[in-house]
Amino acid sequence: MVPHRILLINHYAGSPEHGMEYRSFYFAREWVRAGHHVLIVAADFSHKRLVNPSFPRKTQQETWEGVQYLWIKTPTYQGNGFGRIYNMATFIFRLWSTCVRSIAAFQPDLVIASSTYTWDNWVAARYAKLLNAKYVFEVHDLWPLTPIELAGMNHLNPFIWSLQLAENFACRRADKVISLLPAAMPYLVAHGMLPERFAHIPNGVVMEEWEHQQMVPNEHMRALQDIKRNVRCLVGYVGWHSVSNSLDILIEAGADDRLKDIGIICIGDGPEKIRLKEKALALRSCVLFLDSVPKRAVPGLLGMFDILYIGWVHSSLYRFGISPNKLFEYMMAGVPILHSVSAANDPVQEAGCGLSIPPSDVSGLCEGILKLAALSAEERITMGHRGRDYVKTHHQISILAQRFLDSIWE
Repeated sequence: MVPHRILLINHYAGSPEHGMEYRSFYFAREWVRAGHHVLIVAADFSHKRLVNPSFPRKTQQETWEGVQYLWIKTPTYQGNGFGRIYNMATFIFRLWSTCVRSIAAFQPDLVIASSTYTWDNWVAARYAKLLNAKYVFEVHDLWPLTPIELAGMNHLNPFIWSLQLAENFACRRADKVISLLPAAMPYLVAHGMLPERFAHIPNGVVMEEWEHQQMVPNEHMRALQDIKRNVRCLVGYVGWHSVSNSLDILIEAGADDRLKDIGIICIGDGPEKIRLKEKALALRSCVLFLDSVPKRAVPGLLGMFDILYIGWVHSSLYRFGISPNKLFEYMMAGVPILHSVSAANDPVQEAGCGLSIPPSDVSGLCEGILKLAALSAEERITMGHRGRDYVKTHHQISILAQRFLDSIWE
């Protein structure tokens, strides 16, 4: 095996110390373990992280479990307004103007643009050309289509227009386009990609996190145990609280008299959490909200529930498919899943590890909870095991990371 030097540009990349998002780190760690060298370049501020790095200079270098990081100083922001756009623009400007020497010294033979938004592709392509490296466009969500279809932004908006230019550029110029979404190829071809350059590498699960779990925090342990003593079934959501996670229908279901002997708990943080708590109070919903837990405590926490809920808003955007980390963690927990979705793919249905209902269907959600709650403990265990087996077969990070590199040097 020839060791490669991989530059991975992801504005929002996290680490075990800082939190979300984790895909870049998990793939990078597998590559390092296989003998490659990896440099992740990320912004010092991201709304997704639990902890953001702090340093006085324009850049800071660190190493986590063999993975090198180059943090770029960027302005803070709140929400999705101009402040976030300014943060993105600052990152892209400093990625080229401030990091040239560090990246040239690293001498990558592979440059990956992976920041969700598409501006980083211009800089990634320039570095790849300058250093005679391969250039890969990694597609998480389809931008600018996502803010157009989910947030209702106009395609003539200058911000959206610039994202589209960058996406078109990436589709035409990248040596490989690697998509988390299984059905995105027709869209990417329409924007200039050659079909043979497409590869689908979904999200996955790190098996060692399930082998070496961290204890569930006492506060969460006590809360779940107290509720379980007074209900016949415990339904949980563990993850980010945002509009796209479709938690409103779970709050509304919690106010339905049919679920008066069902416990519902939402665990995590996010921009919608305060509003959701206020809505639950106004509706007298039985939903209880708890703070997020360390990532290594998530496996044990998920296993305390009888049913796990994950939902999506109704949007044509999901015609290209879904690949959420949270869903594969749910499946790995061996707990039946209630999936509110309309998408090109449905891992829950494929694995037979739960029930799928249409999005935004409160009545269907209530009926789904009652149907799963009526199963015997043995039936729920069998259903949950099917999900765990599915993940072990299709979504192990160690296997996906190797597939990623094989797709480039095939």
